[in-house]
Amino acid sequence: MSAEAKLKELGIELPTPPTPLGNYLEAVQVGNLVFLAGHGPRRADNTSQPGKVGDDMSIAEAHAAARLVGLNALATLRAEIGSLDRVKRIVKVLGMVNAAPDFNEHPKVIDGYSNLMVEVFGEAGRHARSAVGMGSLPFQIPVEVEMIVEVG
Repeated sequence: MSAEAKLKELGIELPTPPTPLGNYLEAVQVGNLVFLAGHGPRRADNTSQPGKVGDDMSIAEAHAAARLVGLNALATLRAEIGSLDRVKRIVKVLGMVNAAPDFNEHPKVIDGYSNLMVEVFGEAGRHARSAVGMGSLPFQIPVEVEMIVEVG
């Protein structure tokens, strides 16, 4: 099943792609690779729930935020390449978690993003990944993720 058909089957409607909050591009294509800038969990009303995981935000809340980051990233990717059906493989994901110093379950948070990629792209959505903790993230968002995608 194509990625676009899978989104429909899952009842997922992608948001409007986010606009850069600084002097950068949300996506850059070089050859058959698309590099997505770090995306955060921006809602449709252009707001985001702040939070530090392990302090004032639970793993479940951060997992949901990571899924929202994935939806924003897919919206940017579609805007860049025209159709998600062009995706051959999700290659690499870097997930950053705004975490309390003693928090150590970063992979559980970033699974919210990774699980979405597998739901949409199947095996082609499985990727290499890093899930790391940060002392802070822009605007105190709980999660930021960047991604490299192979397109055909």
